Amino acid sequence: MINRITGASQLAHNMARQPAAWLSNTRVSAKGVLATAQHTLTIVGVSALIMMAVLFVRPELAKDLSNLLNRAPEAETEAVVVPPLSELMEAPSSAPVANTEPLTAEERALLGTKKQQQWVTSWLSKRYRVAGDAANMLVSTAYLTAREIKLDPLLILAVMAIESGFNPFAESPVGAQGLMQVMSKVHHDKFQDMGGTQAALNPVANIRVGSLILKDYVTRGGSVEAGLKSYVGAGAFEHDDGYGSKVLAEYQRLKMVSAGKKVPTTTPVMAAVPAKPAQPLASSEKSISGTQIAGL
Repeated sequence: MINRITGASQLAHNMARQPAAWLSNTRVSAKGVLATAQHTLTIVGVSALIMMAVLFVRPELAKDLSNLLNRAPEAETEAVVVPPLSELMEAPSSAPVANTEPLTAEERALLGTKKQQQWVTSWLSKRYRVAGDAANMLVSTAYLTAREIKLDPLLILAVMAIESGFNPFAESPVGAQGLMQVMSKVHHDKFQDMGGTQAALNPVANIRVGSLILKDYVTRGGSVEAGLKSYVGAGAFEHDDGYGSKVLAEYQRLKMVSAGKKVPTTTPVMAAVPAKPAQPLASSEKSISGTQIAGL
């Protein structure tokens, strides 16, 4: 009985001491938190003073920091969608289109047969490493343009071959552009109906304008040789550095191809016969080295 009373007294004494110990521990913890907060605020304040001093001494840093904080969110980059080939090669509104009217004998000679165009397309595609669909489009455009302006399509294709190697995006150091290397800054008026000079890299527009320029030079020069000399910009000089010979040599190869003959595609493009002096333009026919060119 006495042991039970003693145990109960001890338990009550311990329970009475626990709140006091808890309060003591709480006071110590609060003091630690306050001390830590005080030290933290002191460090932050000192750091702020140091930063202000640095920005005062180096104002450019303050400007950079301000730009960084106030920078506007960057606009999202739009994905670039590559247009299909048909859209890339789409002709302008004034480009030549197929005519449904009956063909004259001269137009039939200019357009040739479908088989002849296929032979020419295949040969040019292999020779200049141009995709078949693209080569077909370029050849078809040359033939349709030739029908419209009465100029031999093979001559147009020969000029394209020598001028750009059938690269529609070629540009020379002096600014000649496209398949037929047209000086768009000089002939800007001819591109007005096709969207302006930026259309110079449109294959269809370039072929059309280049062919019109070539036809004009041939007519004014009195011969194909003289026209080619003016086309390359050598009209005021005695020689054209063999440009006319190169074009006519390629023209002769295309003539043989269109006739169904086997012509090597590896023949050097630079190979050409010596240029002959320009001949007067006859009213009934015009000739190049004894070979008649349709439409001239």
